[in-house]
Amino acid sequence: MTEEPYIVFGSPIIGSEEISSVVKTLETCWIGTGPRVHEFQRAFAEYTGAQHALATASCTAALHLAMVASGVGHGDEVITTPMTFCATANAIVHTGATPVFADCRRDTMNIDPAAVEAAITPRTRAIVPVHFAGRPVDMDAISAIAKKHGLLVIEDAAHAIETVYHGRKAGTLGDIGCFSFYVTKNMTTGEGGMVTTNDAELARKIQIYGLHGLSADAWSRFSDKGYKHYEVVFPGFKYNLTDMAASLGLVQLPKLREWLVRREEIWARYDAAFADLPVTLPAPPEPNTVHARHLYTLLVRDDAPVGRDQFLAEMHKRRIGTGVHYRALHVQPYYRERFGFRPEDFPNAHFIGERTVSIPLTPKLSDRDVERVIVAVREILGGGSSR
Repeated sequence: MTEEPYIVFGSPIIGSEEISSVVKTLETCWIGTGPRVHEFQRAFAEYTGAQHALATASCTAALHLAMVASGVGHGDEVITTPMTFCATANAIVHTGATPVFADCRRDTMNIDPAAVEAAITPRTRAIVPVHFAGRPVDMDAISAIAKKHGLLVIEDAAHAIETVYHGRKAGTLGDIGCFSFYVTKNMTTGEGGMVTTNDAELARKIQIYGLHGLSADAWSRFSDKGYKHYEVVFPGFKYNLTDMAASLGLVQLPKLREWLVRREEIWARYDAAFADLPVTLPAPPEPNTVHARHLYTLLVRDDAPVGRDQFLAEMHKRRIGTGVHYRALHVQPYYRERFGFRPEDFPNAHFIGERTVSIPLTPKLSDRDVERVIVAVREILGGGSSR
C-alpha cells in the first residue's frame, strides 16, 4: 500500500507565477533592495490604506524598527501579551526596554484591555497588541487606553494581513503596524516584513534606520540616475528586503482574497466536524470584523482521551503536521528566569499554552487533505473516523 504524502503544516503556495517573477528579477541583475521593493511597498500601502509602507527583512525587524524610530529605549516599559511568538517580546528587549505582559482572554486569545490598563505604570511607553491567529484585538478599547495615558500603539499584525476591524485594515488602527511574510504566513516572501504608518517623519526614520542609518539607499546611489553620496545619520541596522523577495510578494498580494475564501471553507468544515469532540473550537469572528484565518487552533480539553502533546505525536504518526501557537511566553526559560515570571501570573495564557494545537489550514490543502485531517483528529480524540 502506498504511504500517504506528509501534510506539511503551513506549506506555502509557490506556483509558476511566483517562480517566473523571481526569475525575471534575477535576470535584471538587480537582486538587492531596488525597484521591486519600492513597487511592493506602494502596492502594500494601497492594499492596507496606510500612507506609508516600508519593507523589512522580517516582522521582528519591523517591530524593532518601529520602537527604535519611535524613541522606545532603556528605562521604558512596553506592554504586550504572553500569548505570542517570542519575536514580539524579543524586539522589546532589543531596544533596551522592559516587556510587561498583560494576560489574554481565554475565548479570543487576544490581549485583554482590562489587563493592559492594570499593567500601566509611569514608565509605560507603548502597547503592542497582537492580532492572534488573524482575529482583530479590541482596538477601540486599546486606543482609548493609549489616548488616556499618552501611549504609542504598535500593532503586531504578523497573523493579520487580511484582518479588518470596524472597516479598517489591521496595521492602520494604531500608530504603526508590523506584518510578517514568513514562509508559513498567509502570503510569503520567504522571509520578510513590512511597517505601515501614516506618520511621514516616522516613515522617514524607519527607512533610514533599516539600512545602516544611511541617508540614501543603494538603489538611489547606484541607479541609472547617477551616483549619489550618502551620509550616515544613525547607527542603523541591516533590515532591508531584497527585490527577489519582493517579486514573490507582488505576485502573492493580489491572491489574498481568493486564498482567504478557501481557508474560510476549510475552517467551516473543521467547525462542523469537531463540534462533538472534547475540544474547544475557535470563537466565531466578532461583528464588523474580518478574521484573517491564519491559524485554526483547538484547545484539547482535560476530558479528552489524550493530552495535547500526545495528540501532536499521534497526528505525526498519521503523517500530518501540526503546530503549537503558543506555549505562553512567560514560562519560556529566558523570560521566566530574567523577569521572575510564574505560570500563574498570567493564568489564561498559561491555560491556553498547555492545551493549544494548530492544525493545517493552508489553501494549498486539497479536499482529500482536509478529509485526512478531519479523520485523524476524530480518531485520536475518540470521535470515530467520520460523523
